[in-house]
Amino acid sequence: MPGTGLRVLITGADGFVGQGLVAALARPGMAAALLGAPLDVLLLADRTAGRMPAGLPARWKAGDLADPAYLASLTEDPLDLVFHLASLPGAAAEGQPELGAAVNLVASQHLALRLARQAREGGPVARVVFASSIAVLGRLGSDPVGDAHPPAPTLSYGAQKWMTEILLADLTRRGEVDAISLRLPGIVARPPGAGGFGSAFMSEIFHAARARTAYRCPVSPGATAWWMSRPTCVAALAHAARLDPARLPSGRSLLLPAFHAPVGAVIEALGAALGSEAVAGINFAPDAAIEALFGRLPPLVAERARAAGFQGDETAGQLVARCLADLDG
Repeated sequence: MPGTGLRVLITGADGFVGQGLVAALARPGMAAALLGAPLDVLLLADRTAGRMPAGLPARWKAGDLADPAYLASLTEDPLDLVFHLASLPGAAAEGQPELGAAVNLVASQHLALRLARQAREGGPVARVVFASSIAVLGRLGSDPVGDAHPPAPTLSYGAQKWMTEILLADLTRRGEVDAISLRLPGIVARPPGAGGFGSAFMSEIFHAARARTAYRCPVSPGATAWWMSRPTCVAALAHAARLDPARLPSGRSLLLPAFHAPVGAVIEALGAALGSEAVAGINFAPDAAIEALFGRLPPLVAERARAAGFQGDETAGQLVARCLADLDG
């Protein structure tokens, strides 16, 4: 019967993570399983309309999140669940501060406040799954990082994500939304040449290995990062969407159980999966600034997320296998 299922909005639906989420929902029988309830309406929002997913009650609504009229059109009908994935990534937001603030902060605030108004006017209290970032943490030392680590962003992108987290947590306290902010690590493997990401090397090594082409990596083999395959990220988003609020932390911001490993270990796993000749063309020309920001991450201890049922990629081989299967479609 129409009108009895979830009304869902995905912002950034044509982005890397958004495409993965839409594809997962479109698999036969998976929408209700992933979301925990039948899907009635799926509104897909991005600057341009992407591919229409078969078998879903979906429609695209293209526009600019920084445009108040467009934002209002996304929330004109009540929403039960919002995946807020849209953003201007780190390096791009740093280089274009006004645009970064408009997309990452102002639009996010307006969306959150519109959802809160929906609840105050008698509509549903929307579950909001917000794609935040480990950029909220800033530079880290060598000690393991856990849930109690205080945010200290060193990029505008991280500051914008943190401010949005704070607003969503406050609106959750008020009972006007039911939000969870996931501090995403490096999601791989993004499309080749994806702009705006200082951590692009984490994906480029996958593309170089698959194509058996040369690639000059801007960090050393020993540079350590927090890795997550797109399928694991999508599973985390879906888990957050259906999770019982009683299992969520009071602060509603979570570090996810990312895989902590040096670049060299992931390249070695790529060689094991694709053959040693596949990674023969990868060499290293470390950039001190990039390595300092993206290649010196300490061990991660995500106790709250694991207690709430979130899972990660547990080995380099598992990470590589999931990423390669994802790239192969």
